[in-house]
Amino acid sequence: MGWAARLRTNVERALRGKSEVVRRAVETLIAGGHLLLEDVPGVGKTTLARALARSLDASFRRIQFTSDLLPSDVLGGCVPAAGGPSVPMTFQPGPIFAHVVLADEINRASPKAQSALLEAMSESAVTVDGVTHALPQPFFVIATQNPFEHHGAHPLPESQLDRFMLRRGIGYPDADDEATVLRDDPAQSELPHLAPVIRTTELLALQQRARQVKFDDSLTAYLLDIVHATREHVALEIGVSPRGAIGLRRIAQARALVEGRDFCIPDDVRDLAVDVLAHRVTVDPRSCPGSTHPSEETAWILREILERVPVPL
Repeated sequence: MGWAARLRTNVERALRGKSEVVRRAVETLIAGGHLLLEDVPGVGKTTLARALARSLDASFRRIQFTSDLLPSDVLGGCVPAAGGPSVPMTFQPGPIFAHVVLADEINRASPKAQSALLEAMSESAVTVDGVTHALPQPFFVIATQNPFEHHGAHPLPESQLDRFMLRRGIGYPDADDEATVLRDDPAQSELPHLAPVIRTTELLALQQRARQVKFDDSLTAYLLDIVHATREHVALEIGVSPRGAIGLRRIAQARALVEGRDFCIPDDVRDLAVDVLAHRVTVDPRSCPGSTHPSEETAWILREILERVPVPL
C-alpha cells in the first residue's frame, strides 16, 4: 500500500463514508496549503482534523476560537523571566507553534483574533513585539467553521479566506454509513487509537516532490483562462487573486502525485477548481440582490465558468 493510501485509510477509520473529503484533505496537506472545513455542527469536521493530525508523526495543538479569544492566546507573548525586573523578557510560544494546528470554529472569534493567523499561514512565522519567530515545518492549519447564518458566527474577511488553499464541506452521511457510525461510533472507538503512518521528514520530501510534478504550458493557459473569467464575470465583484491561481496549480500537482503521476492533466485542474477558488471570489450584490447563501452561489458560478472555458486536449 502506497503512502497516500495508508494515510487515507488511516483517517477513514475515524471518519466513515467520506473518502472524497479525506482525499481533498490529503491533497491539501501534500500541496503545503491550509484547509477550511465548513459545515453544520456534528458532521465530523473536528473528527477529520484530529484523525489527520494523529496520522502524522507530528506535534498537534487545538485552539478553540471563542468571542473573547485574544491574538496573544494564539501566538504567545513575552513574559518576565525568573530573576527580577533586570532580566530580559522571554518569549512564551502560543499554541500556533505546532506542526498541525486545529483552529476549531474559527468564525466564532473576533476579526482581531482571526487576523492572528494571517502571517502564520502566509509566512510560516509570527512576529511578536517586533521579533519574528519561525514555526515548525511542516506547518498545516485545519480550520473549521459553521455556516454564517448560525448564531455567534463572524464571516472571515477576504484576506483570511485567501490564505486557505481549499474550502470543503463534509455533508451528511448516507443511510448505510450513518448506520455504521451509529453502531460503531468510530470517533470514540477508533480515533483515540490511530497511530502515525507518515513521518514529518517523509511529508516534507513529498511536498517537495509535488512541486516538481510537470505542469504543461497548456494547463497554465487553461488555469489562467478560468481565473481571468472570474475577474470578468458580471455576477462577481471580486475575482480570483494570483495567490488563488498558484494554489490551484500546487494542489493539482499534489493530486497528480497522490495518484502516482509525475505530470498533471486537465482533470486535476477542473476537478479541484471549485473547492480551491469558490471561497476566493465575491458575489456582486447588484447582480444577486438579497443573497443568503453566497458560498453556494459562488460555487454555481465557478461551475458555469468551467463549463464554458475550453479544456486543452
